[in-house]
Amino acid sequence: QVQLVESGGGLVQAGGSLRLSCAASGRTFSSYAMGWFRQAPGKERDLVAAISWSSGTTYYADSVKGRFTISRDNAKNTVYLQMNSLKPEDTAVYYCNANPPTTPWGQGTQVTVSS
Repeated sequence: QVQLVESGGGLVQAGGSLRLSCAASGRTFSSYAMGWFRQAPGKERDLVAAISWSSGTTYYADSVKGRFTISRDNAKNTVYLQMNSLKPEDTAVYYCNANPPTTPWGQGTQVTVSS
């Protein structure tokens, strides 16, 4: 069974940085585009960044462009999200999945940015 395990979240002050990791097990994701999604309380889950299987193409939501960087290591079946210049509005639970999503969601990792 496919498992996605997100980690690296935490509490950080505005302007700080965090690096999220997503480890996939049970199936190789090397041939899939992957994405980081986030869901704030009372809001829908939205895509914030995506990366092609070869890392040749990336996408960023306008709200995070220039601050977040997505990357992947196919040998480790891991996807990363480097988040810099964090803002309180980045507070959410962050999830990874294929893009578009094709597997059950993991538990996510909470990111809280204080002002």
